[in-house]
Amino acid sequence: MRILRTCTSRHLRGAAVGVLLVLSASSGTLAQGTPPAAPSAMPDPATLKAAREVVTQMQGDRTTTLNSMSGPMVAMMQQMGIKEQDRAQVLVQEVVLPMLTARYDDLLDIQARSFAGVLSKEDLQAIGAFYGTPAGKRLAAAQPQLAQAQLTGMTQWMGQMMPEMQTKLTQAIKAHGWGPGGKAK
Repeated sequence: MRILRTCTSRHLRGAAVGVLLVLSASSGTLAQGTPPAAPSAMPDPATLKAAREVVTQMQGDRTTTLNSMSGPMVAMMQQMGIKEQDRAQVLVQEVVLPMLTARYDDLLDIQARSFAGVLSKEDLQAIGAFYGTPAGKRLAAAQPQLAQAQLTGMTQWMGQMMPEMQTKLTQAIKAHGWGPGGKAK
């Protein structure tokens, strides 16, 4: 029983990380290369309102956005040890997507505060105006596919670097004396 709880806990942590990656990609934060800076002070209500409108426009249709995550979430469940695809799909449909749907507004609020912390009300209004154009609407509609492409590209990119990165990390750990039996420099 203890092993099952440990495995389940590990799987849930992995799922949470995966959800964050998918949602980050869908909001464009992965494309920026760095996460948005946490706002130091609460932005004024007008800026926050403009940011919430932009974030809502950027995400596009809520149901489409969340449903587009179903495939990647099933794959992630399988990587976490739920090998049977049908069982992974059931868990995503019965547990993961309902939770994300119920708390989606919280995500939009968090993202809006981040946007309002780094962009002016005028910039946010200009971005909102763009999302009101035909091109902006097409971009919002394409966000789920673009997010998946970004996530896939990032995964491939990191996978290509991983062997070299592991070698260099091992060398650096040894050079600093941080390995087993080593003395820190």
